[in-house]
Amino acid sequence: MLRRILLAIVVVLIMVPPGYAREIAGVEMPDLLTIGENTLLLNGAGVRTKLFLDFYAGGLYLKQKAHDPAIIIAADEVMAVRLQIVSSIITSERMAKATREGFEKATGGNIAAIESRMEQFISVFKDKLSKNDIFDLLYVPGRGVEIYKNEQSHSIIEGLDFKQALFGIWLGEDPAQKSLKKHMLGQ
Repeated sequence: MLRRILLAIVVVLIMVPPGYAREIAGVEMPDLLTIGENTLLLNGAGVRTKLFLDFYAGGLYLKQKAHDPAIIIAADEVMAVRLQIVSSIITSERMAKATREGFEKATGGNIAAIESRMEQFISVFKDKLSKNDIFDLLYVPGRGVEIYKNEQSHSIIEGLDFKQALFGIWLGEDPAQKSLKKHMLGQ
């Protein structure tokens, strides 16, 4: 009897593929994201498209799964957004412009309190962007948003208010793309 149970377990383990990543727009979005001392779970992921073209894959990483965007945006806890460029037509200028528009929409046009930090954030896109560039935007309470490009630390931008505006780009009332928001929320 024990042999049958062990054989059944082995067969099931062989047949069930491991869940290490989710493929989005041709890139692997890992189920777990480890940045420094922080390991987060993939809450959901999707692709930012415009005019039928895929621009980037985006994943939301949290300590535990959540589906309420207002709670996620407001939360003062470790979380991250990963963006991976999937198109060679994305330029630094286009990404900077889209990011400024995202902040405008996320704040209802009230960017005065975060404007200098917004420009500091946008500076991560000043160098040429390449297909497969990865941007990890890790929020750490009391520290701010740590920005990584291709696993290299770029800068840290302080403030929960900045984090809320940043995450509002994808999860806010007027997101960059409704379908991407839905997918990042795991819906």
